[in-house]
Amino acid sequence: MDKYLLKRLQAERDSFSKRQKLIADYIINNYDKAAFMTAAKLGKTVNVSESTVVRFAAELGFEGFPQMQKVLQDIVLSKLTAVQRIEVASDRMDKNNVLNMVLRSHVDNILHTLEQTDRNEFNAVVDTVLGARNIYIIGVRSSSALANLLGFYLNLIFPSVHIVSTISMSEMFEQIFRISEDDVFIGISFPRYSQRTIRAMRFALAKNAKVVAITDSFNSPLCDCASYKLTAKSDMISFVDSLVAPLSLINALIVAVSMRKKEEISEVFKELEKIWDEYNVYEKFDNE
Repeated sequence: MDKYLLKRLQAERDSFSKRQKLIADYIINNYDKAAFMTAAKLGKTVNVSESTVVRFAAELGFEGFPQMQKVLQDIVLSKLTAVQRIEVASDRMDKNNVLNMVLRSHVDNILHTLEQTDRNEFNAVVDTVLGARNIYIIGVRSSSALANLLGFYLNLIFPSVHIVSTISMSEMFEQIFRISEDDVFIGISFPRYSQRTIRAMRFALAKNAKVVAITDSFNSPLCDCASYKLTAKSDMISFVDSLVAPLSLINALIVAVSMRKKEEISEVFKELEKIWDEYNVYEKFDNE
Protein backbone atom coordinates (compact mmCIF):
# COMPACT_ATOMS: atom_id res chain seq x y z
CA MET A 1 0.00 0.00 0.00
CA ASP A 2 2.64 2.53 1.04
CA LYS A 3 6.15 1.64 -0.09
CA TYR A 4 7.42 4.83 1.56
CA LEU A 5 6.11 3.83 4.99
CA LEU A 6 9.37 4.50 6.87
CA LYS A 7 9.73 7.98 5.38
CA ARG A 8 6.10 8.67 6.15
CA LEU A 9 6.53 7.65 9.79
CA GLN A 10 9.49 9.99 10.11
CA ALA A 11 7.70 12.89 8.40
CA GLU A 12 4.49 12.57 10.44
CA ARG A 13 6.07 11.63 13.78
CA ASP A 14 5.34 14.98 15.48
CA SER A 15 1.60 14.53 14.85
CA PHE A 16 1.47 11.16 16.64
CA SER A 17 0.36 10.62 20.23
CA LYS A 18 2.90 9.55 22.86
CA ARG A 19 2.05 5.85 22.45
CA GLN A 20 2.01 6.11 18.66
CA LYS A 21 5.48 7.67 18.76
CA LEU A 22 6.74 4.63 20.66
CA ILE A 23 5.42 2.37 17.91
CA ALA A 24 6.69 4.58 15.10
CA ASP A 25 10.17 4.95 16.62
CA TYR A 26 10.53 1.21 17.08
CA ILE A 27 9.44 0.49 13.50
CA ILE A 28 11.78 3.14 12.07
CA ASN A 29 14.79 1.81 13.99
CA ASN A 30 13.93 -1.90 13.94
CA TYR A 31 11.78 -2.48 10.86
CA ASP A 32 13.56 -5.77 10.16
CA LYS A 33 12.28 -7.14 13.48
CA ALA A 34 8.88 -5.39 13.48
CA ALA A 35 8.08 -6.88 10.07
CA PHE A 36 7.78 -10.36 11.58
CA MET A 37 6.11 -9.45 14.90
CA THR A 38 2.42 -9.86 15.66
CA ALA A 39 0.54 -6.78 16.82
CA ALA A 40 0.58 -8.24 20.33
CA LYS A 41 4.36 -8.83 20.26
CA LEU A 42 5.06 -5.35 18.90
CA GLY A 43 2.83 -3.80 21.54
CA LYS A 44 4.53 -5.73 24.32
CA THR A 45 7.95 -4.74 23.00
CA VAL A 46 7.19 -1.00 23.14
CA ASN A 47 4.94 -1.24 26.20
CA VAL A 48 1.59 -0.38 24.59
CA SER A 49 -1.55 -2.48 24.12
CA GLU A 50 -2.19 -4.66 21.10
CA SER A 51 -5.29 -2.59 20.30
CA THR A 52 -3.13 0.57 20.19
CA VAL A 53 -0.93 -1.05 17.54
CA VAL A 54 -3.96 -2.12 15.52
CA ARG A 55 -5.53 1.35 15.71
CA PHE A 56 -2.22 2.93 14.70
CA ALA A 57 -2.13 0.83 11.54
CA ALA A 58 -5.74 1.81 10.78
CA GLU A 59 -5.01 5.52 11.28
CA LEU A 60 -2.18 5.23 8.76
CA GLY A 61 -4.76 4.04 6.24
CA PHE A 62 -4.19 0.28 6.37
CA GLU A 63 -7.12 -2.12 6.51
CA GLY A 64 -5.45 -3.82 9.47
CA PHE A 65 -2.11 -4.58 11.07
CA PRO A 66 -1.35 -7.53 8.71
CA GLN A 67 -1.46 -5.14 5.73
CA MET A 68 1.03 -2.78 7.38
CA GLN A 69 3.15 -5.78 8.32
CA LYS A 70 3.19 -6.90 4.66
CA VAL A 71 4.58 -3.50 3.61
CA LEU A 72 7.30 -3.81 6.25
CA GLN A 73 8.14 -7.30 5.03
CA ASP A 74 8.45 -6.00 1.47
CA ILE A 75 10.89 -3.37 2.74
CA VAL A 76 12.85 -6.00 4.64
CA LEU A 77 13.07 -8.38 1.69
CA SER A 78 14.39 -5.64 -0.57
CA LYS A 79 17.02 -4.40 1.87
CA LEU A 80 18.38 -7.36 3.85
CA THR A 81 21.80 -8.73 3.06
CA ALA A 82 22.28 -12.49 2.76
CA VAL A 83 23.74 -12.60 6.28
CA GLN A 84 20.77 -10.70 7.71
CA ARG A 85 18.37 -13.05 5.90
CA ILE A 86 19.99 -16.03 7.58
CA GLU A 87 19.63 -14.36 10.99
CA VAL A 88 15.96 -13.48 10.46
CA ALA A 89 15.19 -16.97 9.13
CA SER A 90 16.86 -18.55 12.16
CA ASP A 91 14.50 -16.65 14.45
CA ARG A 92 11.42 -17.67 12.43
CA MET A 93 12.19 -21.29 11.63
CA ASP A 94 12.11 -24.47 13.69
CA LYS A 95 15.48 -26.06 12.94
CA ASN A 96 14.03 -29.53 13.64
CA ASN A 97 11.20 -29.15 11.15
CA VAL A 98 12.74 -27.33 8.18
CA LEU A 99 11.29 -29.60 5.47
CA ASN A 100 7.73 -29.17 6.69
CA MET A 101 8.04 -25.41 7.16
CA VAL A 102 9.65 -24.77 3.77
CA LEU A 103 7.18 -26.89 1.79
CA ARG A 104 4.18 -25.43 3.61
CA SER A 105 5.53 -21.96 2.91
CA HIS A 106 5.69 -22.81 -0.80
CA VAL A 107 2.10 -24.07 -0.76
CA ASP A 108 0.94 -20.88 0.99
CA ASN A 109 2.80 -18.76 -1.57
CA ILE A 110 1.10 -20.52 -4.48
CA LEU A 111 -2.36 -20.19 -2.90
CA HIS A 112 -1.76 -16.51 -2.16
CA THR A 113 -0.62 -15.94 -5.75
CA LEU A 114 -3.70 -17.73 -7.10
CA GLU A 115 -6.00 -15.55 -5.02
CA GLN A 116 -4.26 -12.25 -5.78
CA THR A 117 -3.58 -12.59 -9.51
CA ASP A 118 -5.77 -10.32 -11.64
CA ARG A 119 -7.18 -12.55 -14.40
CA ASN A 120 -7.71 -9.60 -16.73
CA GLU A 121 -4.10 -8.50 -16.32
CA PHE A 122 -2.91 -12.08 -16.85
CA ASN A 123 -4.96 -12.38 -20.06
CA ALA A 124 -3.68 -8.99 -21.23
CA VAL A 125 -0.10 -10.26 -20.86
CA VAL A 126 -1.00 -13.38 -22.85
CA ASP A 127 -2.46 -11.19 -25.63
CA THR A 128 0.61 -8.95 -25.59
CA VAL A 129 3.01 -11.87 -25.92
CA LEU A 130 0.94 -13.37 -28.76
CA GLY A 131 0.93 -10.07 -30.63
CA ALA A 132 4.62 -9.24 -30.25
CA ARG A 133 7.07 -9.22 -33.14
CA ASN A 134 10.01 -9.90 -30.80
CA ILE A 135 9.99 -11.15 -27.22
CA TYR A 136 12.81 -10.04 -24.91
CA ILE A 137 13.24 -11.64 -21.47
CA ILE A 138 15.59 -10.63 -18.69
CA GLY A 139 16.25 -12.15 -15.28
CA VAL A 140 19.38 -11.68 -13.19
CA ARG A 141 21.01 -13.96 -10.60
CA SER A 142 18.41 -16.34 -9.10
CA SER A 143 15.76 -14.94 -11.46
CA SER A 144 17.86 -16.03 -14.43
CA ALA A 145 16.53 -19.56 -13.92
CA LEU A 146 12.98 -18.25 -14.38
CA ALA A 147 13.97 -16.19 -17.43
CA ASN A 148 15.70 -19.17 -19.03
CA LEU A 149 12.71 -21.45 -18.43
CA LEU A 150 10.27 -18.92 -19.90
CA GLY A 151 12.60 -18.29 -22.83
CA PHE A 152 13.14 -22.00 -23.48
CA TYR A 153 9.44 -22.73 -23.90
CA LEU A 154 8.50 -19.53 -25.71
CA ASN A 155 11.32 -20.23 -28.15
CA LEU A 156 9.50 -23.43 -29.12
CA ILE A 157 6.38 -21.41 -29.85
CA PHE A 158 7.69 -18.17 -31.40
CA PRO A 159 10.40 -17.47 -33.99
CA SER A 160 12.01 -14.47 -32.29
CA VAL A 161 12.64 -14.88 -28.56
CA HIS A 162 15.69 -13.27 -26.95
CA ILE A 163 16.97 -14.04 -23.46
CA VAL A 164 18.99 -10.95 -22.61
CA SER A 165 22.48 -11.65 -21.33
CA THR A 166 23.57 -9.42 -18.44
CA ILE A 167 27.28 -10.21 -18.27
CA SER A 168 28.02 -6.52 -18.80
CA MET A 169 25.88 -3.40 -18.88
CA SER A 170 27.02 -2.38 -22.36
CA GLU A 171 26.36 -5.87 -23.74
CA MET A 172 22.89 -5.85 -22.25
CA PHE A 173 21.89 -2.63 -24.03
CA GLU A 174 23.53 -3.78 -27.27
CA GLN A 175 21.10 -6.71 -27.29
CA ILE A 176 17.98 -4.60 -26.84
CA PHE A 177 18.75 -1.29 -28.57
CA ARG A 178 16.58 -2.21 -31.58
CA ILE A 179 13.51 -2.87 -29.41
CA SER A 180 10.38 -1.03 -30.58
CA GLU A 181 6.66 -0.58 -30.02
CA ASP A 182 6.02 -3.87 -31.83
CA ASP A 183 7.93 -5.83 -29.21
CA VAL A 184 7.38 -7.01 -25.65
CA PHE A 185 9.98 -6.89 -22.89
CA ILE A 186 9.53 -9.17 -19.86
CA GLY A 187 11.51 -8.29 -16.74
CA ILE A 188 11.71 -10.79 -13.87
CA SER A 189 13.12 -9.88 -10.48
CA PHE A 190 12.42 -10.57 -6.82
CA PRO A 191 13.99 -9.17 -3.65
CA ARG A 192 16.72 -8.10 -3.66
CA TYR A 193 15.74 -6.39 -6.92
CA SER A 194 18.25 -6.24 -9.76
CA GLN A 195 19.29 -2.76 -10.87
CA ARG A 196 20.20 -4.12 -14.31
CA THR A 197 16.73 -5.52 -14.81
CA ILE A 198 15.13 -2.21 -13.82
CA ARG A 199 17.42 -0.19 -16.12
CA ALA A 200 16.71 -2.49 -19.05
CA MET A 201 12.96 -2.21 -18.44
CA ARG A 202 13.15 1.58 -18.33
CA PHE A 203 15.05 1.56 -21.62
CA ALA A 204 12.44 -0.69 -23.23
CA LEU A 205 9.60 1.48 -21.94
CA ALA A 206 11.29 4.60 -23.31
CA LYS A 207 11.41 2.88 -26.71
CA ASN A 208 7.61 2.37 -26.47
CA ALA A 209 7.83 -1.40 -26.14
CA LYS A 210 5.20 -3.23 -24.07
CA VAL A 211 6.90 -3.97 -20.77
CA VAL A 212 5.80 -6.78 -18.45
CA ALA A 213 6.98 -7.03 -14.84
CA ILE A 214 6.98 -10.39 -13.08
CA THR A 215 7.81 -9.63 -9.47
CA ASP A 216 6.62 -10.10 -5.90
CA SER A 217 4.33 -7.12 -5.24
CA PHE A 218 3.04 -3.86 -6.64
CA ASN A 219 5.49 -2.09 -4.31
CA SER A 220 8.33 -3.57 -6.37
CA PRO A 221 10.40 -0.99 -8.29
CA LEU A 222 9.81 -3.07 -11.44
CA CYS A 223 6.17 -1.97 -11.41
CA ASP A 224 7.20 1.68 -11.85
CA CYS A 225 8.50 0.93 -15.36
CA ALA A 226 6.01 -1.69 -16.57
CA SER A 227 2.92 -1.58 -18.77
CA TYR A 228 1.65 -4.84 -17.24
CA LYS A 229 2.32 -6.31 -13.80
CA LEU A 230 2.10 -9.93 -12.67
CA THR A 231 2.92 -10.64 -9.04
CA ALA A 232 3.75 -13.87 -7.28
CA LYS A 233 4.50 -14.22 -3.61
CA SER A 234 8.16 -14.87 -2.86
CA ASP A 235 8.72 -15.40 0.85
CA MET A 236 12.17 -15.35 2.37
CA ILE A 237 13.70 -18.73 3.21
CA SER A 238 17.08 -18.01 4.76
CA PHE A 239 19.39 -16.69 2.00
CA VAL A 240 17.45 -18.73 -0.58
CA ASP A 241 14.85 -17.00 -2.75
CA SER A 242 11.50 -18.80 -2.70
CA LEU A 243 10.62 -18.96 -6.40
CA VAL A 244 8.03 -21.75 -6.43
CA ALA A 245 5.04 -19.41 -6.83
CA PRO A 246 6.77 -17.30 -9.51
CA LEU A 247 7.64 -20.51 -11.36
CA SER A 248 4.01 -21.63 -11.19
CA LEU A 249 2.84 -18.26 -12.52
CA ILE A 250 5.30 -18.47 -15.42
CA ASN A 251 4.19 -22.03 -16.17
CA ALA A 252 0.59 -20.81 -16.30
CA LEU A 253 1.63 -18.04 -18.72
CA ILE A 254 3.38 -20.56 -21.01
CA VAL A 255 0.39 -22.90 -20.99
CA ALA A 256 -2.08 -20.07 -21.66
CA VAL A 257 -0.02 -18.87 -24.62
CA SER A 258 0.42 -22.39 -26.00
CA MET A 259 -3.32 -23.11 -25.83
CA ARG A 260 -3.97 -20.08 -28.02
CA LYS A 261 -1.54 -21.42 -30.63
CA LYS A 262 -2.42 -25.10 -30.30
CA GLU A 263 -2.54 -26.01 -34.00
CA GLU A 264 0.72 -24.24 -34.85
CA ILE A 265 2.49 -25.76 -31.88
CA SER A 266 1.33 -29.25 -32.84
CA GLU A 267 3.00 -28.85 -36.23
CA VAL A 268 6.16 -27.47 -34.62
CA PHE A 269 6.45 -30.42 -32.26
CA LYS A 270 5.88 -32.92 -35.06
CA GLU A 271 8.97 -31.50 -36.76
CA LEU A 272 10.91 -31.36 -33.50
CA GLU A 273 10.08 -34.99 -32.70
CA LYS A 274 11.61 -36.01 -36.03
CA ILE A 275 14.76 -34.03 -35.23
CA TRP A 276 14.98 -35.36 -31.67
CA ASP A 277 14.57 -38.89 -32.97
CA GLU A 278 17.13 -38.50 -35.77
CA TYR A 279 19.80 -37.05 -33.52
CA ASN A 280 19.05 -39.21 -30.47
CA VAL A 281 18.22 -36.28 -28.23
CA TYR A 282 16.25 -38.41 -25.78
CA GLU A 283 16.88 -41.88 -24.40
CA LYS A 284 14.82 -44.55 -26.09
CA PHE A 285 13.29 -47.53 -24.35
CA ASP A 286 12.32 -50.53 -26.43
CA ASN A 287 9.24 -52.43 -25.34
CA GLU A 288 10.07 -56.11 -25.47
